[in-house]
Amino acid sequence: MNALGKKIRLLRHQKGWSQEDVAKRLDISIPAFSKIETGITDVNLSRLNQISKLFNLTVVQLLSTSDSEEDKEYVNEVNALTQKLQQRDTEVIELQKKVIDLYEQLHKR
Repeated sequence: MNALGKKIRLLRHQKGWSQEDVAKRLDISIPAFSKIETGITDVNLSRLNQISKLFNLTVVQLLSTSDSEEDKEYVNEVNALTQKLQQRDTEVIELQKKVIDLYEQLHKR
């Protein structure tokens, strides 16, 4: 079993979930999930994203094998920056909607 598989198994046990529970949430078969946990199957980025969201973690946190204070600070900083980016994305979308509305109003005249 590789480090990622061990971490996923630990997280699953902490949630009190069976392999079947997680497999259903990931929309994969139980044997497919078992292969991820045991390290038989390599996990692609989209699956890592899906698994990290399932456990309310970032991909960085999921892949991290260390729990040092420095790592925790780094992860917290990454999380804060990610949150700021998401807020900015929302602001940009709202501004784009306003620009489109103004453009449509100008062209109706």
